[in-house]
Amino acid sequence: MPRVSENFELDATLKAVLNNTAFRAELGNGHEFTAFAVRGAAEQAAGLQPGARVRVEMSPYDMSRGRILFEEKAET
Repeated sequence: MPRVSENFELDATLKAVLNNTAFRAELGNGHEFTAFAVRGAAEQAAGLQPGARVRVEMSPYDMSRGRILFEEKAET
């Protein structure tokens, strides 16, 4: 039987850097939470700055934290 994921993906904006892989982030509705970079992506997370738009994965059971999937690059 295939595993069904209850997690969902949302767009967020980084508000502050907490350490190398943890950030304070905010959803479009104003909800703030702690966003963590995925394991093994420390060099990618080092380039993230406040104001960056990111895609996060969150659980409906714990909206206090999420996992950063990737940074959304601005189209030029």
